[in-house]
Amino acid sequence: MPTHLQIIALDRIAYEDDVDIVVLPGEEGQLGVLPRHARIVTLLEPGEVLTRKSGEETSLAISGGFAQIGPDSVTILSDAAEYADDIDMERAGEARRRAQERLSNPSATPDLEMARAESALLRSMARIRVAERIAARRRRQPPGGQQPRQE
Repeated sequence: MPTHLQIIALDRIAYEDDVDIVVLPGEEGQLGVLPRHARIVTLLEPGEVLTRKSGEETSLAISGGFAQIGPDSVTILSDAAEYADDIDMERAGEARRRAQERLSNPSATPDLEMARAESALLRSMARIRVAERIAARRRRQPPGGQQPRQE
């Protein structure tokens, strides 16, 4: 009995499929969801959503958001969701650098701008972590071995 997962970003449905397990970036750490999970609504941090279906893994970076979890479904609402293969590492690195610059001088930055810079830093770091993790997994893959599918 799979769990139906839907990831909704501002501009599109980023992912929709039945999965065996989904791992979410919760506020207090990773949250694994299997079929017949208790009903909850939870906040999500910027980070990786990892799905597994029939042994194949898919990774997406999300910018945080909310998850509604039920016994047979998970719905994620996030401002942005990106497949690992679609992450532009150069752009993510530049976003991280800009956010770190803004955070380096707190006295010259208004509180709202500090909060935005912190949020941008967390998002860029999540995107970089997801892309690096997938690249590392591919490097460890034996020659001729089965590659995890990254849509």
